[in-house]
Amino acid sequence: MQNKGIVIFTAVMLTLASIFYLSFSGATRYYDAQAAKLDDPIAQQDYKDSVKYLGIYSYQKCLETQIGLGLDLKGGMNVILEISVPDVVDNLADHKTDAAYTKSMKEARTEEETSQSDFITLFIKAYHKNAPGHHLAEIFATQQLQGKVSPQSSDSEVEKVLRSEVQLAIDNSFNVVRNRIDKFGVVQPNIQKLEGQAGRIMVEMPGVKEPERMRKLLQGSANLEFWETYNSDEIVPYLIQIDQHLANNGADTTAVKEKKAAADKAAAKAAADKPKFQLKDNDAKKPAKLNDEAQVEALKKQHPLTAMLQTTGNGQLSLVGFASVRDTAAIDKIIYSAAAKQILPSDVKLLWSATPTDMYGEQVKNVFELHAIKVTSTSGRAPLEGDVVTDASDEFNHMTGAPEVSMKMNPEGARRWAALTKANVGKAIAIVLDNAVYSAPRVNSEIDGGQSSISGNFTVEMTKDLANTLKSGRMPAPARIVQEEVVGPTLGAQSIQQGIISFVIAFVLLIVYMVMMYNFIPGMIANCALVINVFFTLGILTSFQAALTMSGIAGMVLSLGTAVDANVLIYERIKEELRAGKMMKEAIKAGYSNAFSAIFDSNLTSLITGVILLAFGTGPIQGFATTWIIGIFCSFFTAVFLTRLVYERQLNHDKWTSLKFWTPISKNLVQGTNFKFMSMYKLTFIIAGAAVVIFGASLGVRGLDKSIDFTGGRNYVVQFEKSIEPEQVREILDQAFPGCTNSALSLGTDNKTIRISTNYKIESNSPTVDDEAETMLYKTLKANGLVSQTSVKDFKNPDIRQGGSIISSSKVGPSVAKDVTNGAFISVGIALVAIFLYILLRFRNLAFSVGSTVALAFDALTVIGLFSVLKGMLPFSLEVDQTFIGAVLTVIGYSINDKVVVFDRIRENLKLHPKQDYQILFNNSINQTLARTINTSVSTLIVLLCILFLGGKSIQPFAFAMTLGVVFGTLSSIFIASPIAYLTLGRKIRDRRIEADPE
Repeated sequence: MQNKGIVIFTAVMLTLASIFYLSFSGATRYYDAQAAKLDDPIAQQDYKDSVKYLGIYSYQKCLETQIGLGLDLKGGMNVILEISVPDVVDNLADHKTDAAYTKSMKEARTEEETSQSDFITLFIKAYHKNAPGHHLAEIFATQQLQGKVSPQSSDSEVEKVLRSEVQLAIDNSFNVVRNRIDKFGVVQPNIQKLEGQAGRIMVEMPGVKEPERMRKLLQGSANLEFWETYNSDEIVPYLIQIDQHLANNGADTTAVKEKKAAADKAAAKAAADKPKFQLKDNDAKKPAKLNDEAQVEALKKQHPLTAMLQTTGNGQLSLVGFASVRDTAAIDKIIYSAAAKQILPSDVKLLWSATPTDMYGEQVKNVFELHAIKVTSTSGRAPLEGDVVTDASDEFNHMTGAPEVSMKMNPEGARRWAALTKANVGKAIAIVLDNAVYSAPRVNSEIDGGQSSISGNFTVEMTKDLANTLKSGRMPAPARIVQEEVVGPTLGAQSIQQGIISFVIAFVLLIVYMVMMYNFIPGMIANCALVINVFFTLGILTSFQAALTMSGIAGMVLSLGTAVDANVLIYERIKEELRAGKMMKEAIKAGYSNAFSAIFDSNLTSLITGVILLAFGTGPIQGFATTWIIGIFCSFFTAVFLTRLVYERQLNHDKWTSLKFWTPISKNLVQGTNFKFMSMYKLTFIIAGAAVVIFGASLGVRGLDKSIDFTGGRNYVVQFEKSIEPEQVREILDQAFPGCTNSALSLGTDNKTIRISTNYKIESNSPTVDDEAETMLYKTLKANGLVSQTSVKDFKNPDIRQGGSIISSSKVGPSVAKDVTNGAFISVGIALVAIFLYILLRFRNLAFSVGSTVALAFDALTVIGLFSVLKGMLPFSLEVDQTFIGAVLTVIGYSINDKVVVFDRIRENLKLHPKQDYQILFNNSINQTLARTINTSVSTLIVLLCILFLGGKSIQPFAFAMTLGVVFGTLSSIFIASPIAYLTLGRKIRDRRIEADPE
């Protein structure tokens, strides 16, 4: 074999890289175990912050690098957020009430639901129709777009600005979402802008157990505000009075006019006590540690507030206190209480800093600042908001070198900013985003011209994000969740167990099968290649920082079938060469060489399908495609190159010269057959035609069981304590969701797990509808005695299953459903066209392209048709969702392998026997590859049947579709693809089942 050095180098580098990346998973498990030995959560975090894996990588970096688990394995939440482009445009137009404008907005919104064009294009088209002779500048020359759109701007200039503003809003929303998720504390979140889907952001949050809280967090608007502030010496006395009031159990009845005096007296008394945090000379020093829990509790009784909140002294501007992150919730409860409102001035608002302070250095971490904001307007709004900022950039301070943000305002903003800074010289102006203080710098003088800078406890990354946020200011329209999936962690643990079991059993059965068919040494060489294939696949998957999902495990298991196919092709060719009388070394060389083209073509066609799945699929399909693509490359490398290195090394040392690539079971299995396959074409065509008619009729009459992926709606998987018939649940759903399309489907044979579907208010953008629907479902099930949970909160908690609960839920909006439907047709069509063109390019014969494409279309129709015919007859769901479309595409990719192998042998025989009768040549080629076809199909079915029966409910429809695809794909290669290719060549098929073949 040529290029041995390259093969060895590649294998060594892949091995080292896989070991390196997979080691991070072991490192994080070790650090987690060590941290778990510490009782204090802060101490645990301090330990994790201090570790350095390999002396370089922090704990956080280990978390980011290790192989992650997807939502279906770990539990969590997956949402697709959509920034409403119509709302952004309406906001930019200052909500005009002009008749032509409002009519155009309404028409564009309606047309957007069915059109492939974007909203801006549709709106401009409608406006030109409804307001002939008018220009867009008449609508969009607003205060908000001052400096960007003038009354003289052309329509093309306005359109350019609108698109820029929309994109800016999407970018800003992405940053706001990311900041919120990071602040929420989600480990390894996956946040992506969805390419080709304007305004959509996908967020995957493993481990999230509070979906309602997360919905509110994600769907709220992001407000950038500039506030006046109080000085600390003005507010701290009130905080001390609140502390004293609570310490006296609310007995303080000091009159409002005496508040100040009482606060000063309380401040003098509190000075003698030892607070939790201490400041000296306005500088922080390390706080004293209180190890005695009783002492801590005693101090909290004496000073309920200041025991947790370290108040500041004079000269601290708006900064009134510090507190550990673990105490902020308790402090909020105090400072927002009714008692606190009676004591604090009515125009004060207390807000926490966005990031921990660094003034304690490395000695104390996770300490946040509390700032005092002054509300000066009767409306309660900030005197200046982010909509006045026209540009911002991240820079470095020329004097200190620290990162900062430079911003520029529009003329109106510059005027108001100058007035605001002039009125607050010597005080702080707080810059607030989403009710968190990012910076509160001192104003030294009036700032005119609208140019200013923001400095603070920033990193370079923070200034970049803040600058991007400042550019677009407040989020022009709230984000709404158009697709959602919530998976309980208990379900995730079950999925892990099922995935591992299916994988291990499939792997063991493949090992046994290969040894049984090809003897011990050849079989174990192939099996070792399978082990290395899995090792490389996991290593590469980890290096991409991709999450391993249930569908990813299915992709890995299927890649084992691809690897087995390559080994079967090679071994069958080696057996042919040995039967032809060649010596072992020549047989090995010829076997690998002759099998290469078939392996290359079949892997490449599978790769084409995998890339299409990756490009057009979402969620589970992309997870499957990613793992499958990696597995294709790894299986090709291990089967074609690594195993050959082993054989050549042994043979060069005069070993394994008498190897047998068969066993008593397989020695004469499907050998020397002479079936007249081509002569059966009329019968097979009649059967195929009848099947097409039956499938077509079933699709027209029975249809498919479409999931919410295609219709839009909500799914709730409910675990009941006792067996319940789906019809019983279905009958009462109209009580919960009257006037809606509802359904109930059992997901198991015990009828304890029911999936409930409804399209209740699926068009609504309100963030409260999800909670409303879950509450209505709970009340209806409770009223009918089907669940016994005491509260809707417990019913929605997947960890509390006693009494019945929702263990997972999903939501797909109508816009996403439309895109999924279009994407399904497009992806299947592109797959067929791509394979047609590749076969044409590779074989340089239209007959092979026609034969393979017609057979593939039949394979796809068979799988889809059987899902319609068998709907409701099997113990598992045959619902058509995105995963099913992935299965159909995978069937196409896998089925083409069979056809490529047969056509490759036909092409080879045409070169060897150019004068042989074509019908005999076609029959011989099919017979010669029959052993390979059977072995590959059986080995792949072993894998798929393991997934079908052991892989869990979520993957059963996929495995069933693939099983159908393997069976009918194999049959179509022999009985449809080959005869059609033969007929396309212009040849006539003779019935030779009785007569002998001519010599």
